[in-house]
Amino acid sequence: MVEVKDFRGAGEPSSAEAAKIEAQRAADEKARADGAARGAAHHYRLGELCPTAQLNTGHRIPLVGLGTWKSQKGEVHDAVVEALRAGYRHIDAAAVYGNEQEVRVAPCLHVRRPPVMRLSKRVWVGEALSQVLSEGVISRDQIFVTSKLWNSDHHRVRDACLKTLSDLQGLIWGVTWVPTCNITTKGPRPHSGRSGPEVSPPLSETWAALEALVSEGKVRSIGMSNFSPKKVEAILAGAKITPAVLQVEAHPYWRNDKLFNWASSKGIHVTAYSPLGSPDSAAIMKRSADAPSPLKDPVVQRVAEKLGCSPAQVLIRWGVQRGTSVLPKSVNSERIRANLDAASLVIQPEDFQALSTIEPQTRMVPGTFLVDAQNGPYKSLSELWDE
Repeated sequence: MVEVKDFRGAGEPSSAEAAKIEAQRAADEKARADGAARGAAHHYRLGELCPTAQLNTGHRIPLVGLGTWKSQKGEVHDAVVEALRAGYRHIDAAAVYGNEQEVRVAPCLHVRRPPVMRLSKRVWVGEALSQVLSEGVISRDQIFVTSKLWNSDHHRVRDACLKTLSDLQGLIWGVTWVPTCNITTKGPRPHSGRSGPEVSPPLSETWAALEALVSEGKVRSIGMSNFSPKKVEAILAGAKITPAVLQVEAHPYWRNDKLFNWASSKGIHVTAYSPLGSPDSAAIMKRSADAPSPLKDPVVQRVAEKLGCSPAQVLIRWGVQRGTSVLPKSVNSERIRANLDAASLVIQPEDFQALSTIEPQTRMVPGTFLVDAQNGPYKSLSELWDE
């Protein structure tokens, strides 16, 4: 998986940027007033209401983003519109999700979808962005977008990223992630819709191709997903650019402490996917339906009761308070807003410590689909994660 992200630059704004921000603020207030006048339920908020972290590239990443993995056909468009109206400024997508065209900036360019995930209605992620941008509520440079280069495209990095940019119709990307498996993988193939082993070039070559995209201005920052410290170190040995972000599974049931501490020491920001423990992926990941869940953990529920919020909000705030960005996925309007509201909560030190010491630690997304005992470079989960 490879991802791409973008946001406004770091540092103090220039006079022109300040004027633009002020104009945007006025437009935001007008949109709110117009919405109230027509009895709309939308509540427009500026991106500044969501905390951000500065990447080693100088760009800033909003700490709460909308995840789009596993969203059903047609749902992503409405979820993205709702999220942006609610105040989200970070959208996480991927070519392999089969929904990037639902997130793209404008619907005018027709691009054939990967056969692996056809939609009966061609409603695009970029159409959602286009819709909100056209309302004048936010400007394009306020939105941070993440996408991913899938394992099957390591030999055609530039073409794959240009396809993603095409699907998203002109978005300027900030972070491109590199997948874990590089030689043989079992994951779905966006370009063919098939599953099965496939040979790819060395990760160092893939990374060099991503670095070239930064030089071209196609990508603002590049990073990795599902990499262990050992695998990142191997690439850093010959890299020109240090990864800006490392996206991995992280929540109180799988804190990923070793990786988190290592990344922090290297100045690499960590983004947590599945911050709620991926409760809707039990069948996909072959977990028992009654397996322990962070949402049902007594410590999480106790803190939620204390704060007067939901367990999901506790998990989201725990990730934000820890210093990671988080990507909760939802297509429900109320939950989308509640997830963003969680960023403003404060977990007391004793409760944060209790959440940060839950045992045992268990991956909810173990990565078995990236392991191939016969033909793959990683014949076991221990080889995949270097554990």
